[in-house]
Amino acid sequence: MDRLVRAITADGMVQAVAVTTRALTERARQIHKTLPVGTAALGRTLAAASMMGNALKDSGASLTLQIKGGGPLGTVMAVSDNEGNVRGYVTNPQVDLPLRPDGKLDVGAAVGSEGTLTVIKDLNMKEPYIGSVELLGGEIAEDLAAYFVESEQIPTACALGVLVDRDQSVRAAGGYIIQLLPDASEDVIGRVEGGVLSAGPVTKLLERDDDPEHLLQAVLSDFTIETLETVPIAYRCYCSQERVEQVLISCGPAELREMAARQRGCELLCQFCDKVYRFTEKELQDLADRLETGAP
Repeated sequence: MDRLVRAITADGMVQAVAVTTRALTERARQIHKTLPVGTAALGRTLAAASMMGNALKDSGASLTLQIKGGGPLGTVMAVSDNEGNVRGYVTNPQVDLPLRPDGKLDVGAAVGSEGTLTVIKDLNMKEPYIGSVELLGGEIAEDLAAYFVESEQIPTACALGVLVDRDQSVRAAGGYIIQLLPDASEDVIGRVEGGVLSAGPVTKLLERDDDPEHLLQAVLSDFTIETLETVPIAYRCYCSQERVEQVLISCGPAELREMAARQRGCELLCQFCDKVYRFTEKELQDLADRLETGAP
């Protein structure tokens, strides 16, 4: 089961969150039929969005993480609710690239580095918070760390990983975000950096042990950790017939009638879960009638 763990060091100087996301990343792969490099890019983005969304706490709040790097994958997007449940997509899931010289998936080339990473926080206020940074390399974790430093002034270490098996299924996935709290000393900074370096690549840690608490203990080995929260997370889409209906209503009565006459109905595809919503010619006409008469 995929889980998220939020923790703080006993000295109150470092906050950390980690997720294991193998099941939800595999679910995303099956829905979108991604090839390995797309699976890795989307999986990293889903893990990051989950950790950031869970931090919001306000009921009904959501976080969107959007990466547009100019690479062949196109846009990579993930949306999290305030518990850490996520959904997402990549524009071109069938992109396939040669492995890097070190034998790893070339996520940076697939995402691209000529573009932006954008974070949108919807906190149920009039306007959402939007922060954006230029991409450093498209590998996502380092770009996210740069976002925290530039947009939120929080020194951050971030690692995200997806290990794809020979049959293209997801073998391991997850990551962590470690952040220094105000007044953290140079000694604390050095101990965090040393722990991150000695722990090594996050995919190897996850392959050996997919417990997010153990992941934090491995990375923050020089600290005593106090767990604040452990929650299950999943791939979860909130689309429904009613929500799709609202999209159609926004087209206006004239366009609805034209759609009904020209297409004899319509089909709309949810970009997050690929569910198809079908509306007959009569249903489109009824929606147009409701709009014109002001009926609920």
